[in-house]
Amino acid sequence: MEKRFSAKWIESSQRRKQRKYRYNAPLHLKRKFMAAHLSKELRKKYSKRSAVVRKGDRVKVERGSFKDKTAKVSRVDVRRELVYLEGIDRIKKDGSKSPVGLHPSNITILDIVTDDKERVASLARKQ
Repeated sequence: MEKRFSAKWIESSQRRKQRKYRYNAPLHLKRKFMAAHLSKELRKKYSKRSAVVRKGDRVKVERGSFKDKTAKVSRVDVRRELVYLEGIDRIKKDGSKSPVGLHPSNITILDIVTDDKERVASLARKQ
């Protein structure tokens, strides 16, 4: 097994190889890993199940200690595959606040930013 990312790699049942593929993937492919489920209304509107999360989207947390909270996306970290939300902070021992990163699989997109024409076109496009 090579140490770097391989575009020829198809699939494996071994979890360590799957993890290695995701960790070593280049950023243009990691961006695709940042997809989250759409809400039922958006799913009907766009006829798609998921979309890539962007800054400004309104999302709902589905799992974890912040479950059922609704917030706006403040930052998307593609390298670490994390989404940061406004108002979702952890209070540290010294009293300062630290933003909490959430994996896109643990959130649902409620409202999409439609400023970008290409994003709207990709959502409207049938698969």
